[in-house]
Amino acid sequence: MDTLPAEMGRTRPLKIKVRPEDFIVREEAHLPLEGGRYAVYTLTKRGFNTVDLILRLSKRFKIPVKDISYGGKKDRYGLTTQYIAIKGRRIADIEEKSFSLRFVGEMARPMGPDLIKGNHFQVVVRDLEGEEAEQMMDEVPLVREYGFVNYFDDQRFGSYDPKQGFIAEKLVKRHYKGALKIYLTSIHPGDRKEEKERKRFFLENWGRWEECLERSRTRFERMAFKRLLNDGPSAYIGCLRRIPREEFSLFLSAFQSYLWNLMAEEVVKRVASGVLIGYRGNYWYYYFYRTLGDERGYLLSLEIPTPSKKARMPDELTDGIYRKILLERGIRPAWFDMKKIRTAYFRSFPRRLVAMPEGLEGEIGDDEIYRGKKRLSLRFFLPRGSYGTMLLKRLRAC
Repeated sequence: MDTLPAEMGRTRPLKIKVRPEDFIVREEAHLPLEGGRYAVYTLTKRGFNTVDLILRLSKRFKIPVKDISYGGKKDRYGLTTQYIAIKGRRIADIEEKSFSLRFVGEMARPMGPDLIKGNHFQVVVRDLEGEEAEQMMDEVPLVREYGFVNYFDDQRFGSYDPKQGFIAEKLVKRHYKGALKIYLTSIHPGDRKEEKERKRFFLENWGRWEECLERSRTRFERMAFKRLLNDGPSAYIGCLRRIPREEFSLFLSAFQSYLWNLMAEEVVKRVASGVLIGYRGNYWYYYFYRTLGDERGYLLSLEIPTPSKKARMPDELTDGIYRKILLERGIRPAWFDMKKIRTAYFRSFPRRLVAMPEGLEGEIGDDEIYRGKKRLSLRFFLPRGSYGTMLLKRLRAC
């Protein structure tokens, strides 16, 4: 695959997360606080994503990372509250400028996504023209009644390389050289200048292992290019096995999410009876319906599993779409079982095609930051796994 879908015009990007207080997320969970080895805390943060802050807590209190569990990842651009659990140890509450940690009780198991019910959102969309704000507000009752297509959002595809594709797709097809090449050469927006220059050098000099080794700076780079220099093509798999499990899992999830989005899009195109609208994101053109007719019951009840070797589609329609998509990409279901690389696995889980928000309300006001513009303030609750930013895209779709 060279590019993700890019049809139609680009929608003007939504101005969100201007301030952390513009994007407030509070996790709701069912916690069995009946005593046990796991101390449970609420973690409220800004300026950190969940993983980075857990690494900081691990280092500060000398707690193994594997002993700190959580249910979902929250990004750095917002004010977020979630639950974490620490195994076998209780630490004092923390109150700092960028984060706070407060003890809430103990339970007999680690924190996990299965305990999360969903997330409460308070979101402010800024820098809107009056007409834009009114159009988004007009869509609120429709989204409240019919929901929106539960796509995986842009942040899921951060590891995707527009020119080289998905690491996980290379792995599924046993293109180990291509997978390692993407890992060592793909440039991401958050990379530092020196890191971007180094990756460009690796890409331009791929195969000249001595030169790449001399330019290496990280432990992984030095290990990989040294093995490639000494062992040649037989080193590809060994190098890939050294990628950290957490990072490897993200690569698999990105490709699974891409395939799931393709299936969801095709179902909506075939089943939804009305005219479709869309929003052009960073990686995807997201198709949405506005209203539903007789197909409403089917779409709202439909659950589509994420692709894996053992994934089973719920009916003939979705099974045909799934097989068609895999065939077009030259993939067989059995290939999702990557026996030569056991760092992480493709795990299938059911995902609802439609996300139904609860308590969705909106209010238009004057934007105190962007003078002369309007802001739209929204409150809603979404079940776990659904993206608040996707609801915003639906409101802005046209």
